[in-house]
Amino acid sequence: MASLEPTREKAGLRSVLAGYRRSSLSSVTRAFTKAVDFAVPPTCPSCHDMVQMDGGLCGACWRQVPWIEEPVCDRLGLPLAYDLGPGAVSAEALANPPAFDRMRAVCTHEGVAPRLVHALKFGRQRHLAGSLGAMMARAGRSLLEREGTVLVPVPLHPLRRFGRRYNQSALLAETVGHVTGAPVAHRVVRRTKATRQQISLSRGERLRNLKGAFAVTDQGKASLAGRHVVLVDDVHTTGATLNALASTLRALPRDARPQSVDALVFSCALLPGAPDAL
Repeated sequence: MASLEPTREKAGLRSVLAGYRRSSLSSVTRAFTKAVDFAVPPTCPSCHDMVQMDGGLCGACWRQVPWIEEPVCDRLGLPLAYDLGPGAVSAEALANPPAFDRMRAVCTHEGVAPRLVHALKFGRQRHLAGSLGAMMARAGRSLLEREGTVLVPVPLHPLRRFGRRYNQSALLAETVGHVTGAPVAHRVVRRTKATRQQISLSRGERLRNLKGAFAVTDQGKASLAGRHVVLVDDVHTTGATLNALASTLRALPRDARPQSVDALVFSCALLPGAPDAL
């Protein structure tokens, strides 16, 4: 399979063109878009075969996505080998209960999933947030349909955001919000600690790395009280990031505390501590 890394010029051009498609409905822009698609056809973000729309997968790569289907663990959203009935919980959730209430994911972090996350996160293919976020909105229906739901993307430290130029979790949350109508709260939590990259760290090291990494803003204390918060991130591996953020929200005074805290991601590792392919 071909490398996922496009040239910076091509990735930047495709991102700009995707922005044009979303931002204007004029006949002139539609004509321009058709001309652009003819000159620079959209390609599959995994194998670079031509596809019909930006961010769309070709048929072969679509079949390689390890979709998560029922039955799943009610807490972690991981697939279960047998249908144990409503509210069934996996052994992992019993052994290591998460700080959030429930999590849902589109797929496991295998096959083409790590390549898609990598392309969005590090490959500057921002347009992928549209297709991945739409998949997340479908996967997280049970979390998102409650009244009072608000989406909170996992924040980046300002230094890391400056280097990356955008927060991929915020882009995903914006798409989920657009599909479902749920509001996105961007300034309710901030990252106060420039943590080390998590990729090479063990589960214990990740937990220590993220201790004290998040703080709720005054705006967050006022706007999240009594709400159904759904944390949005790209991938769940050991759970250190989402657990640290959920714990921060749950530690708020009672009058500022959310009613519930769930999590929604694109992909999740099957085993705790599994290597993050990023």
